[in-house]
Amino acid sequence: MSDQHTAENSRRHFLKVTSIGGAAAVGAAVGVSSQAHAAAGATGSTLLPYPKKELGNAAKMSVNTPVKFDYPDASSPCVAVKMGKKVVGGVGPDGDIVAYSILCTHQGCPVNFDAASQTFKCPCHYSMFDAEMDGQMICGQATENLPRIELSYNGKTGAVTATGVNGMIYGRASNIL
Repeated sequence: MSDQHTAENSRRHFLKVTSIGGAAAVGAAVGVSSQAHAAAGATGSTLLPYPKKELGNAAKMSVNTPVKFDYPDASSPCVAVKMGKKVVGGVGPDGDIVAYSILCTHQGCPVNFDAASQTFKCPCHYSMFDAEMDGQMICGQATENLPRIELSYNGKTGAVTATGVNGMIYGRASNIL
């Protein structure tokens, strides 16, 4: 019986020692990781810096006329639209200029802006997205909203500039390649 009791104590002792050692190792790794992350700055963060790209002058944009551009790189087609009334996420003197990636979130087909309904329509599988409501998916096969291109507006010059992307562009693991 004393041999069994000794073996049981040895197992308990082993488990305690390894548990404490494992917890200490994890704690040390987390501390080192946190310090490295703080030192790395933007390169280690989940939000990488987006390039700034001027799209044009707000005064020269016409209501319901899409302005095509690529953002954040040449493989990412987008459009900016002056909606004619203040909308969610809109910029410009009237808060009515918005921009979206035009790659459908279902299978990446390029969507078209329909001025009459102020929606984006996918010709491949008929998903529809509301340009006035932050690119919200209205119907169809898509399950995500269109990625919204974040814009800034310079009141002195009238310049509208793309500054980021809210949402994941179709087919990408990261918006910044």
